[in-house]
Amino acid sequence: MTKEWTNGAGIPTIGELLTRAALLHGDRPYLEDARNDRMLTYADTVRAIDAFLSAAALDEHSTVFVDEPDPLVFAVAHLGAVAAGHRSVPLDPALTAEDVTRLAGLVDGPTALVTTDPARADAAGLRRIAPPHVADVLEGGGSEDVNVGGEPTTDAASAFRSGGSAMLFTSGSTGTPKGVELTADRLAFVGAAVAEHLRLTEADRGYNSLPLFHINAEVVGLLATLTAGATLVVDRRFHRTGFWPLMEQRDISWINAVPAILAVLATETISPPPRLRLIRTASAPLPGPVADAFAGIPLVVSYGMTEAASQITATPVDAPRAGTVGIPVGTEVQARGEKGVLQLDQVGELWIRGRGVVDAYFRGAAADRFDADGWLKTGDLGSIDADGYVTLAGRVDDVINRGGEKVYPLEVEEVLLTDPAVREVVVVGAPDDVLGFVPVAFVIPADATRTEDGDHELVDRLGRLAEERLPRFKRPRTITVVDDVPRAATGKVQRVRLRSAVAEVSASAE
Repeated sequence: MTKEWTNGAGIPTIGELLTRAALLHGDRPYLEDARNDRMLTYADTVRAIDAFLSAAALDEHSTVFVDEPDPLVFAVAHLGAVAAGHRSVPLDPALTAEDVTRLAGLVDGPTALVTTDPARADAAGLRRIAPPHVADVLEGGGSEDVNVGGEPTTDAASAFRSGGSAMLFTSGSTGTPKGVELTADRLAFVGAAVAEHLRLTEADRGYNSLPLFHINAEVVGLLATLTAGATLVVDRRFHRTGFWPLMEQRDISWINAVPAILAVLATETISPPPRLRLIRTASAPLPGPVADAFAGIPLVVSYGMTEAASQITATPVDAPRAGTVGIPVGTEVQARGEKGVLQLDQVGELWIRGRGVVDAYFRGAAADRFDADGWLKTGDLGSIDADGYVTLAGRVDDVINRGGEKVYPLEVEEVLLTDPAVREVVVVGAPDDVLGFVPVAFVIPADATRTEDGDHELVDRLGRLAEERLPRFKRPRTITVVDDVPRAATGKVQRVRLRSAVAEVSASAE
């Protein structure tokens, strides 16, 4: 089954988006810091980019590693580099100098590192560029320009060039990280598709606490907001305490989140501000009980990957469908089996193609994931119904082969999540001498205050639930209550690390 969505409108370059926004919305806040009064108007942003590019004096088509935790400074450096025709490589500030050196060795040509730490640049063998000096915004309105200055103009446009890109690297759990280079036109296309799908307007005020060095926040946060001429409130991390009062104080109309954040919020009283019109969630399937906790608030459940510039499918704002990740947005999607494209509602591996999807990895890595017609094999399992809605069934690598029977972790997790005392469940395969692998479950309770007796009671109850609701081969061999599981910076569960830990424990027990 194949489904496709296209946007026939011409997509401006990122430089054109910045220039237009400065002219049309110069005094409107583009980015606001959630923890203080700092902000960048659209005019501030373009002036800061102009000053940054002038000071950086980058060689043509440079690779610029952006190592900056401040979200406002990061945005200026990242967007400025891409708009000026360079390759921007956003870095997780937690990376070591050795990590940065390893990534720098994967690219050719002139390179530079945007960082406040000269020793970090020296250790990586990169030319250091001082981070942009953004405007400090004073309480009561107006901005005090610091080394930016000037009236809102389009001077920066003279530095804007085509050919820019963002390069992000996969985790590299199986070897050398694969580079995913997203050209500026792909980024702008998906940013426009997200803005249109969410129906963003100039009046919208979004909230984002996801890391800006990940593709979701870069496209769904920075670029969709830029396309709409709206405002984005950025937080360095998610804060559970005071979340809803902050949303009301900042007059938030939409929230960019992930299931891990919503699962935490679902354990407390949900008090949405008056203007909140939707919450967008990505990165992982949204468990039914968590979605139910947000009844009355439109949830846009999406599915994406770095190779597609963050978005593949999403549920329409006014037409959600529980248990699905929506319809294709800017992409074509197929579910394939061993003999080709499958029929409706059949589970197979999802393949994608579209204007926002890369047609190769950097330097031709993993070429076998692309077919001759430009389709990319996602590694995700799913089905497509008659209306084009996609339902995920997990990762190909996550399927547990128990003595020849296939166990999809998501099926088991959904059953255990029906217990209201459970906040999150992760099921992985554990080695077994006879069956090959057996499912084991790790459970995070909704109540963080744990007792030994309470854990035993929960495990017993979940065991009975599995016996009632699941066939024998799908029932977890063990159920373990834990405080948390390994996660990426976005909050996404790292099943590979969890499987490795389980395998090590199994080996040591032999």
